[in-house]
Amino acid sequence: MYLSDMHTHSIASGHGTSCTISDMAKSASRKELKLLGITDHGPATLAAGTASYFRSLTYSPRKRFNVELLYGIELNILDANGKVDLEQELLEKLDYSIASIHAQNFHPASKEENTKAFLNVMKNPMVKILGHIDNTQYPVDYDAVVKAAGENGVLLEMNEASLAPYGYRGDTRSNCAEILRCCRKYLVPIVLSSDSHGAEHIGDFTYAADFVHQAMFPEGLILNNQIPKLKMILSMR
Repeated sequence: MYLSDMHTHSIASGHGTSCTISDMAKSASRKELKLLGITDHGPATLAAGTASYFRSLTYSPRKRFNVELLYGIELNILDANGKVDLEQELLEKLDYSIASIHAQNFHPASKEENTKAFLNVMKNPMVKILGHIDNTQYPVDYDAVVKAAGENGVLLEMNEASLAPYGYRGDTRSNCAEILRCCRKYLVPIVLSSDSHGAEHIGDFTYAADFVHQAMFPEGLILNNQIPKLKMILSMR
C-alpha cells in the first residue's frame, strides 16, 4: 500500500468529474492515504481552473478527513521554450507544479522539439514533477530529460492512467521501461501517480506499481511512502 498520490484532479479541472476537493480528501482518507496532492489543470485546458482559482487555493484547509493536502497545478507546456499557462507569481504561491504536454496546447512535434520543451520547463524552479512523458505521440530523448531532471530536482512519474487498459496514450510500456532505466542510471526518484479525475482512482496504482515491480526498480527510489523526503523535494525552490 502506498501512502501518497500527488497527481489528482477535482471538478475545477473542467472535465471528467464533479468531485470537490472535500470529496477527493474523503476518498483518500478511506483508502488510508496520508498525503494528497490536488493538481487541477491549468487555464489553457478548456473550462479548467482560472488564475483566481489557483490564487484561492492557498487559503484552503491543509488537512481534511485526517489527510494532509498539498495544492498544486498540472501546467500545460505551451511551446518548446517551456512556456506554461500560469503566471510565475501565482506558481510561487502554490506548493508545487506538474508540467505536462497535452495535445490541445502542444501539437505532436519532433523528438528534438519535445525534448527541448521538457528540458526548458524544468528550468522553472516551481516545476517538481514531469507528467506522463510516456505518451507515444511525443517521442522524447529520455536519457537527456531524466539526466536534467536529476540536476534540477525534478521527479518523474509512473502514470496509472497511461498503463491501465483504459489509457489513451497508446502502448506506453516500452517508453515507461526506458524512463525507469534512465531513472535507475541517474538515481532519479519517481512517484506513482493515479492521475485520477475524481475520487474513484485516487491512490490506485494497480498497473503502475505492477509495472515498476516487474522492472525490479529500486523501492528506495519510489517516494510515495517516503513522505518527508517527498515533501522536501516538492518544497525546494
